[in-house]
Amino acid sequence: MSYIDWIITIVPVCMILFLGWYVRRYITGVSDYTVAGRVCHRYVLSAGDMAAGLGLVTLVAYVEVHYKTGFALTFWQTLAIPLGIMLGLTGYCTYRFRETRAMSMGQFLEMRYSRRLRIFSCFLRSIAEMMANVIMPALAARFFIYYLGLPEYIVLAGFTIPTFMVVVTITLSLALYLIYIGGQLSIVVTDAMQSIFFFPTIIVFIIFVLTKFSWSTEIVDAMSNRVAKESFLNPFDISELRDFNVFMLLVTFGGMLLHRASGYTGGQSAAKSAHEAKMASILSTWRGAFTTVFYVVIAIMIITIMNHKNYAGEAKVIRDKISTHIANELISDPSERSRFIDKIKAIPEQKRTRGVDAPFSQTDNPDEIYFQAAQESFGLDGKGSSKTQQFKTIFRQLMLPAAMKEILPTGLAGLFCMLILLFILSTDDSRIYSASSTLVQDCVVPFYKTGKLSPEKHIFYIRLMSIVVVIFFLLGSLFMAQLDYINLFINVMYGMWLGGCGPMIIFGLYSRFGTTAGAWCSLLAGMSINLSGILLQRNWAAHIYPWLERHELVEPVGRMLEAMSAPLSPYVVWKMNRLKFPVNSYEIYVIAMLTSLGLYCTVSYLTCKEPFNLERMLHRGKYAIEGEKKIKVEWSFRNVFTKIIGITPEYTTGDKIIAYSVFCYAIIYRFGITFLLVAIASIFYKFSIDFWGNYFLVTFLIVPGTVAFITAFWFGIGALIDLKKLFRDLANRKANPLDNGMVDGHVAVAEKLLMEKIESK
Repeated sequence: MSYIDWIITIVPVCMILFLGWYVRRYITGVSDYTVAGRVCHRYVLSAGDMAAGLGLVTLVAYVEVHYKTGFALTFWQTLAIPLGIMLGLTGYCTYRFRETRAMSMGQFLEMRYSRRLRIFSCFLRSIAEMMANVIMPALAARFFIYYLGLPEYIVLAGFTIPTFMVVVTITLSLALYLIYIGGQLSIVVTDAMQSIFFFPTIIVFIIFVLTKFSWSTEIVDAMSNRVAKESFLNPFDISELRDFNVFMLLVTFGGMLLHRASGYTGGQSAAKSAHEAKMASILSTWRGAFTTVFYVVIAIMIITIMNHKNYAGEAKVIRDKISTHIANELISDPSERSRFIDKIKAIPEQKRTRGVDAPFSQTDNPDEIYFQAAQESFGLDGKGSSKTQQFKTIFRQLMLPAAMKEILPTGLAGLFCMLILLFILSTDDSRIYSASSTLVQDCVVPFYKTGKLSPEKHIFYIRLMSIVVVIFFLLGSLFMAQLDYINLFINVMYGMWLGGCGPMIIFGLYSRFGTTAGAWCSLLAGMSINLSGILLQRNWAAHIYPWLERHELVEPVGRMLEAMSAPLSPYVVWKMNRLKFPVNSYEIYVIAMLTSLGLYCTVSYLTCKEPFNLERMLHRGKYAIEGEKKIKVEWSFRNVFTKIIGITPEYTTGDKIIAYSVFCYAIIYRFGITFLLVAIASIFYKFSIDFWGNYFLVTFLIVPGTVAFITAFWFGIGALIDLKKLFRDLANRKANPLDNGMVDGHVAVAEKLLMEKIESK
């Protein structure tokens, strides 16, 4: 990069680091450090949440999925819109979790169930979260090493150190700095400010990509060149897609209901009130349109460059460079590495003309030729298959930096580097803090008696645990290999928590019959099923498949698996594969989810002796806390529509406008017009592939791009105003030293005297 690019990269990052240092003066108690003082307004929360969600790992994962499946499947994802909107408008889980005033998920679990469950479940959650996110530093290091053209090793003080380790250490240290300075408060404030940088920057890249590539002659042409039943554009021609298909969507829809609150942290309790938390969730719909359109343009750019005949030369260069880079990492023997590189360079340009040559498929495409060359070079034994898996994984991850490095001019190269660095910072600090704060709040604090843990020591423990988590991430990035698509890897790792936690959280917030015994059974069942899946996936290529092969069990086991999956074919096909366990992560996840749900309901029903006091936990009725009292709403024929979309007497005129606009955009336009009407019309008329190309241009780029442009100004101004309110409220508040996440008798210690006084009346 040029010096201009370096200035563009470094200056915004320094501003963010300075802002993180500035907010430290507002840390006067544990609640400031862990839940940002509970004074955050909607735009700070929504904008900050966008920054935390806009990560390098999510961008690369999005590109991976759509590079494999195109955009036809996204038509059916529209089915999630009514569900997602209703969950947001009604404040499903978000509102009730904030009503509990819990500092963490663990504090809620102790208030609802027991201390032992709090400690075990939150330890499990932290381990699962750390294992799922351990690939983030490695992904960042590979990105920057390739994008910046850094050498594999550097010499410091006479020692030769891998550049990979240096980059991982730097990115993790920047995230640790923000956590150490101000905890959740620093994360919320810096993430909100980062989102203000993101808005105009992302718009620049949207304009660049759409002006560089022709939509009809290049983008649509590249995505149209696919075999039948694996279309990238026609949503009615995708029955043979694997891994990311209709079954995955159904599992995702179920997860939206069951795991709405499973990822909640202190950030969900940082809102000034339950209503502000709910409004932040509603605003996320508009924010989501902004982030999605950015991901879409990056994905279509990668698809076009790597598959269209006009860019066959550039694609050949990119694939050769990526393969050479991976060879330097995986092949230690110089002569073997040289032979492999020569074999890669001998592969000719992959140029196919739509309608003339054979179309591409999931098993016949330009990348598969490189994967086959890797398999031939590494061998068919367990060690060779494992190395081929690593080659394929790293290859997919490096397509993003390789393509961007190849086409971005000066200025935009620096802007993209800055964007990715902020992406990494906003996700790393959130993930590290989530794990460290959970371990302290829910695995250390419960062992202390009331008044025995000072605020200073409490915050010190979180800082110390953050260092431990960073060291775990550093070691994990060095020694743990990712062997699957990012989404599948994260799904199965985090599934140790997600597999069984959903029922105990949802029913804990909404039911009186759920019991501690039911929660234990649900959690342990989900954990066991996903842990078994992890072990099978991690050892399949290297050990399990070779063992089956040696004992001539490949065919009989393969027939058994195919017979088991036959009722759900072609969406679920358990077919033997040398490199990959036949049951994918989503299928393991749904088995765990259904098992845990059944166990929770059955065991809770059998062991429930008396209803749980939900009103006290949610601070409703006589238990309401001053300043947070809710207005009881009666149902009637006149207000049924407003109740359905979640409008309550707490809503101002502006709140109602936001709620109605979200409902009209998502339900009437996105679901009703662009999905339902088109789906009905498709029954009577077979639309051409060019129609679907234009359909996705309008629904995924033009309209969302317009929304994104408006959102950039709207959310940017709103975030600045709410940041000003945040600092004002922090300066005027007085921290309660007992407000530290401790629980006594299913009640927060900070509120115990108040609740006893209320109940004695």
